[in-house]
Formats: sequence, structure tokens, C-alpha cells
Amino acid sequence: MTTLLDVRDLTVQFALPRQGFFGPRPMLEAVRQVSFSLEQGRALGIVGESGSGKTTTAMATIRLVEAAGGQVMFQGEDLLQLDDEAMRQRRRDVQLIFQDPYSSLNPRARVADIVREPMDLMEIGTPEERRARVTELFRLVGLRPDQLNLFPHQFSGGQRQRISIARALTTNPKLLVCDEPVSALDVAIQAQILNLLARLKAELGLSYLFISHDLGVVRHVCDDVAVMYLGKIVEMAPRDALFDAPQHPYTQALLSAAPSLARRKSRGYVRPVKISGDPPSPINPPKGCAFADRCPKAQDVCRKVQPVLEPIGPSRVACHFPG
Repeated sequence: MTTLLDVRDLTVQFALPRQGFFGPRPMLEAVRQVSFSLEQGRALGIVGESGSGKTTTAMATIRLVEAAGGQVMFQGEDLLQLDDEAMRQRRRDVQLIFQDPYSSLNPRARVADIVREPMDLMEIGTPEERRARVTELFRLVGLRPDQLNLFPHQFSGGQRQRISIARALTTNPKLLVCDEPVSALDVAIQAQILNLLARLKAELGLSYLFISHDLGVVRHVCDDVAVMYLGKIVEMAPRDALFDAPQHPYTQALLSAAPSLARRKSRGYVRPVKISGDPPSPINPPKGCAFADRCPKAQDVCRKVQPVLEPIGPSRVACHFPG
């Protein structure tokens, strides 16, 4: 398969208020040298607890958050090195589906205008072609053409998210970044939207960078999964390998916290263990493994030497004692 997106050593830092008038300005390193790749037509899920850096990673990848370092190679071109106009043109190929369909749509605009707006801004096609494209997309996402002149408040939450998806598809993108796209919806509606995303991926050959805290959602939609903890990827694997035989203790803990997942126990599978305590501060991360103080398998080397991602079967794991 062709590699669509190749992220190398991506780093994101946020400046914090000074502790004193002459004191240095502390830096919060939200994303710490994260690397991953995404192949054309596949979906990569990034999971982790709140504050792990998963959303910041996705936003920095598409330059909605400024990166402090690294490379984001999209079809062989580094997005972080593009000037504003070149990046504006690249927006055709990279679109975003927001988390909250209630706040991401202009309440004063008719939905036809909302969906058509990206084509207007990027001057794609003639006015007649734009109107035809909007009607086509409405049918594609399961909405009726007679609803085009309605306002967002006249739609349900699931229908609003369908409108958001239609808007993201207007420019024929190659990559969709989905930031918790179903977390604000009822469970029954979540299934409809996830099935729609899966169908669009298959029919249009789309690639997804899918951000979620819900492992059940990720298992349904994604082909590959990356698990983040304190700004770093600690495990990355194909979906079935990660859910059937998680290697990192943190991944095992995440799975144990989601009892609704119907996991099949396979050879090498270790029963997950529960963890306690809070993650360390990202302002002053520990020298070794960031998970060491919460990990029941941790030893002295874990607190002194930071593990790196290394292959173990189909997975890549950053752990001194995986399995």
C-alpha cells in the first residue's frame, strides 16, 4: 500500500506563565517526539486517557496547532514547511470532522450554505456544480435534498453530524481527521454514524486519523491503533493484535476498564491489571518510563531508562517488560 501520511518525531510545546518576574518560562511538552504512518485507505485510531496528547497530536499533524519540531510528510510533502498559501491549497486534501455537531455548525446559516462553504472558500467548480455537489453529498450521507434549506436547529444530533461529514467531503479529501466524532451522540446514533464512516471509507477510499477515548468505537472503525500516554506512543499495532494480545501494561489497563469489549483471549494474552494514581506532570516528565509509578511490573530500569518503540510480533511496544 501507498503511505499517505508519515509523521516523524512530532513535538508540541505550550508556554506556561512565569513563576516569578525574572524566572524562566516553563514549557509543557504535550506531544513528545511522536512518530507514526498511515497508509492510503486505512484508518489509524489514536487512543488514551484525557491529557494523553492524542487530540493535540492530530491537530498538530494538520497544522491547527503549532508544532515545535518534527516532520509531517503528506504524499511526500512536509506540511510543517509549507507557507500559508500552499497549506491553504493542501486543505482540500485534509479535512476535519469536529467532536460536537451542535457547536461546529453556524446556527444562522442554512445547511446547504454550510456544506457548500469549503468549495466557495477554495473556489472549486462553478456555482451550479457546487449546488449539484451539495445535493449529491446529502444523499451520500443519508439526508434528503428537501432538507437543504433548513437550519441546523431543525436537525437531530446524528443528522447534524451527517451534515458535518458532508461538509468535510465537499473538497474530495484524501484524509479525514475525526476528533471524537460520536462522543456527543446517543449510543444508538453512534452506531449509525460509525457505519456511515465505515461505508464512506470503503466507497471513497478515504483514510482516517481517528481520535477517541472509546475503545469499542476504535475497534469498530480502525485498522490500526496507537496508544498514547503522557505525550508519547507506548504501543502501536494492527487492531486485532492490539485487542487480542495487548503488550503494554497501560494498554492492558485500558482494555480492562472497558468490560463491554468482547475480547478473545489468545496465546500470550495476560489478564489486564488495574492501575491507580494519576499520570505525572507533563511539565516535568520523569526520566524513565512515564508509566513506571503506576505500573505493577515496573523495576529500577523503568525509572532510569526511557523505553523506545520496538517490534514484538505485529506490534511495536515501548516497554522494558512487555507481554
